[in-house]
Amino acid sequence: MIIRPRLNDYYNLSLITQERVDFAIPFLDEDIPLYLDPFLLWKSPSQMDNSLHSTIINSFNYLGGLYVKDEKKAIEILKEISECDEVGLGNSKIKKGKRIGDKFANLILSTFKDVPQVQKNGFTHFETLQLLIENFSKDRVSDIACNFIKSFLIDYTIQQAKKYKIPGEIAKVQYFDTKKYKIVSEKILLPINPDTKIPILLVPKRWLRFVPWISFDDYFLNYISASQKILQGKSISRVEVLEYNRKNYEQVQTYIKRKQLEQKDCKNDPLFSQIPVLSAKRKLKTILALPTGKANNADKKYEDLMVQTMASLLYPHLDFAVDQSRTDSGTQIRDLIFYNNRSFGFLKDIYDTYESKQLVFELKNVKEIKRDHINQLNRYLADHFGKFGIILTRNKVPKNIFRNTIDLWSGQRRCIIVIDDTDLELMCEVYESKQRHPIEVIKRKYIEFTRSCPN
Repeated sequence: MIIRPRLNDYYNLSLITQERVDFAIPFLDEDIPLYLDPFLLWKSPSQMDNSLHSTIINSFNYLGGLYVKDEKKAIEILKEISECDEVGLGNSKIKKGKRIGDKFANLILSTFKDVPQVQKNGFTHFETLQLLIENFSKDRVSDIACNFIKSFLIDYTIQQAKKYKIPGEIAKVQYFDTKKYKIVSEKILLPINPDTKIPILLVPKRWLRFVPWISFDDYFLNYISASQKILQGKSISRVEVLEYNRKNYEQVQTYIKRKQLEQKDCKNDPLFSQIPVLSAKRKLKTILALPTGKANNADKKYEDLMVQTMASLLYPHLDFAVDQSRTDSGTQIRDLIFYNNRSFGFLKDIYDTYESKQLVFELKNVKEIKRDHINQLNRYLADHFGKFGIILTRNKVPKNIFRNTIDLWSGQRRCIIVIDDTDLELMCEVYESKQRHPIEVIKRKYIEFTRSCPN
């Protein structure tokens, strides 16, 4: 069983690592916690990206013009393109989204009648709707934008699937035809989510952000809050702001112009960012100063610090999957789970020898590792993972316990190694120096372990 499986893990594609590829690697059982931001296409130096942004805006403005002539038809199209399950972007824990209804679609499109500037010129950035319509959120911005450029995303996915040998199946896909201005269907060879059977569309990383560059929160906190004409020192509700904006659209236009002028600060958000060297050194210092045991929540502090530190130290050779708690014989245990990308020779050996598609690190803020700790992790490996695991703890493993791990390897060909504070210090040193990789410290411990094993 793979924890939080990704497309590349399911199909055992070792060449695909998040650092190496141009697209965001999809999860199979939940969404990627990012959103397509149309502003990134607008500000991009790529003419192709600019053209796609024009496609998004022209298509949405077409719906506005259609709404004036044929409300029912425009509403039906907008409802259809309000979700894009194939891209899997957002915060949903399931892979199937919910489309908007007639009432909300009508409210959105009514801006083409109710706002004179929009009625005359349309939108230049349709995410501006976040400043006009209650509940028009970043996920709607992302999904609608993806649907308008879905034809491109299909071609892009086919290209990337061919490049990285991602398996596919013939699947029916609906998309908005920007030439015919209607929803069309086509059967295409695409990667498929093995659980939902929904086609998967890949999205370039350079288009993704946690929050759109143009957003209500930014507008409220950094723009109108400074305007005494609006606030006058009084509290103001979100609904009041939205109503004000529809009646005073020039305020919104001024905000948009300012965001365009600040475009150099608009950058895509990576799926994972390493902590700076200085932060790693501070966290190490804090970890080393912690007492062992549970007094004053020392164990919880140790676990929290180690999650942040190890995720950064081991990237990009190991992508962080999740930290989770489990109970073993009444004991609460915190684990770190990493995807084994096999992008480093040592990690490929671990995969080949111990069948470890993912690596589990068990956190133990104890004075001394005991036999029970080894047995706890060993039982867990038997249930979910391959035959390789790591215990992160404070002090060097006692000789008799190390002997126990050797016996475990001899009898069951299972490998459990122990990383202590001195190893952690060394990992932070090489992280700072950039001369070697922190994963090599774990490799060294593994070599020491194998040399002690009987031939």
